[in-house]
Amino acid sequence: MIVETPEAMAELGALIARQLRAGDLVQLNGELGAGKTTFTRGLGAALGVRGAVTSPTFVLARTHPVSTGSTSGVPLVHVDAYRLGSAMELDDLDIDYAASIVVVEWGAGLLDGVADSWLELDIERPHGGDPDAEIEPRTVTITGHGPRWQRMEWLDAARH
Repeated sequence: MIVETPEAMAELGALIARQLRAGDLVQLNGELGAGKTTFTRGLGAALGVRGAVTSPTFVLARTHPVSTGSTSGVPLVHVDAYRLGSAMELDDLDIDYAASIVVVEWGAGLLDGVADSWLELDIERPHGGDPDAEIEPRTVTITGHGPRWQRMEWLDAARH
């Protein structure tokens, strides 16, 4: 799917947030500036988390508790796995996967063995486009892994 603007990337995050529950894992792949944190901001806003969702680059993982009155009641754990070399290092972060919704940026190749199901988003930026363009569309490919994400009719409906 083509995501035209940063606002649309945040809206995609909100759409996916409505499908998530405690124990769900979302993997985000894409180069620097692709929109991974923008997506996660939209997801966090839809979940009703407290505080600003920012990139956890220097802390590796940041937990965002939900605000009072949030309908989800589930905290968001936002992980930047760029400096992690293995699933074991991801596991060493001691994340409560069962009680949280976990978003892992730069998680390619790190989730096998950590979970039996996850939702993967590959975000591609255009190359060779207009260097003066402030906003460039992104191509987002969403893939479900494992039994939790075998059926994604909600995604088909969102594309139309």
